[in-house]
Amino acid sequence: MKSIGEFVVYRKDVCKIVEVKENSFNHKMCYRLIPVSDESLSLTIPVDNEHIRSLMTKEEVLDFVKSFKTIPFIDVEEKQLENEYKKLLNEESKESLAKIIKTTYFRNQERLLNNKKISDKDNRYFEMAENYLYHEIAVVLELSFEEAKKYVVDHVK
Repeated sequence: MKSIGEFVVYRKDVCKIVEVKENSFNHKMCYRLIPVSDESLSLTIPVDNEHIRSLMTKEEVLDFVKSFKTIPFIDVEEKQLENEYKKLLNEESKESLAKIIKTTYFRNQERLLNNKKISDKDNRYFEMAENYLYHEIAVVLELSFEEAKKYVVDHVK
């Protein structure tokens, strides 16, 4: 069982465990979590929830950032792209988030080079994937969100 004050990932959100208590209805042990991206929220989930995991270690973050360039772009037809973004977000993996970030970033850069407006759809999924991935990296490396984003970008270039 995890401890109060520990950070975990629940689904895709990095959360801090602020309480461990027994649920008075079903007598199961539960965590009360506060997402780092919105401290006004509070989530109560069973300690054995399948969607909770430990954060990456520092070594895992460093290895992941090194491997970022090798993560492939999303390769589907335009009309299937949004469904693929949704599917990847639901996978709850850092590689899936990286695929979304890489694909949406380069699609938007290509649009800008062709004097077109960036895609709202691509931009929305780009921001969601960044939010999930960089919050975890920020907590692990003890950086701000912006510093974590800069760290990844600097190491990927």
